[in-house]
Amino acid sequence: MSRSYSHLGVVVLAGGLLTGGGVTGAAQAQDADPGAIVNALVTAGGNQPKVRASGAKGVCVKGSFTPSAEAPGLSKAPHFTKTVPVTARFSMGGSNAKISDKAKPVTRGFAMRMTDPSGDMVFVVISAPVFSTKTPQQLLDFATVRAPGPDGKPDAEKIKAFATANPETTRQGAWLNARPVPASFAGVDYWGVHAYTLTNAKGVATVAKLKWVASAGQLGLTDDELKAKPDSFYADELKERLAKGPASFDLVALLGEPNDPVNDPTVAWPEENRKAVKLGTVAIAAIEPDATCDAATFDPVVDLPEGVAGPATDPMFAVRSPAYAVSLSRRAN
Repeated sequence: MSRSYSHLGVVVLAGGLLTGGGVTGAAQAQDADPGAIVNALVTAGGNQPKVRASGAKGVCVKGSFTPSAEAPGLSKAPHFTKTVPVTARFSMGGSNAKISDKAKPVTRGFAMRMTDPSGDMVFVVISAPVFSTKTPQQLLDFATVRAPGPDGKPDAEKIKAFATANPETTRQGAWLNARPVPASFAGVDYWGVHAYTLTNAKGVATVAKLKWVASAGQLGLTDDELKAKPDSFYADELKERLAKGPASFDLVALLGEPNDPVNDPTVAWPEENRKAVKLGTVAIAAIEPDATCDAATFDPVVDLPEGVAGPATDPMFAVRSPAYAVSLSRRAN
């Protein structure tokens, strides 16, 4: 996708493929217990105490979101009518708080809360266009086979057998392996892997996937550059970068087309020649204390305003809220 974004050539969905106002229908039925998923994810990361089930290692930041002139044409959310403050957190995927910033293939995460007097708008996005699993049960199994054995390492044969039986779970790793390790949290694009419905003031609904495009471009490390880096360099790099000015991302809506899957986050929508609308710009300005981000969850299921709705038939979206709540309660106790 080029950096020149289309204006409103919107794709309007009739018949309620996705519905507004929260998660309903099939997505409400969980096929795996959220507590069991959190346990498995924490175990896979080495059973470290009081950590997030994913994104354990991260940096809390603050900034602002400024909407584009085109944004209200897609969504009536008040956050798309004026500049609002943002609290955000960049992170490394997984529950290992000691993971190396050089790790590959591991997603980099970007969670953000855009605050308006009417309520929050929260997104949790990653540095790949696909998620690793398509159902909560598959996520539970994916994490379970990665549990360390007596030697402190997972069983490679079990992982291989699981991947063979569940080939869709290899797409994210393959995508990440085909690209260099990012040199900065601010030098990589992030995707909301789920399909959202944006509804404007006229009641026109548009299905889209959301992408945060780094203004700095794709800053990848060569193998030699990677070897020269310490295991923890992202926080210092970000601090130095922000001392020179904000790190910004264009929030872009990739508009849905006929036959796009809306209930399987392991499948990417092709971006080539797809209509896209710039919704605004997130500008990250400064580092915040960890406590600012640790006080509550970034819940992308509950914290969405009218005019933005998550998918009604994607169980991986629905399970986020209860799993995040379990993770927060366990690290707080």
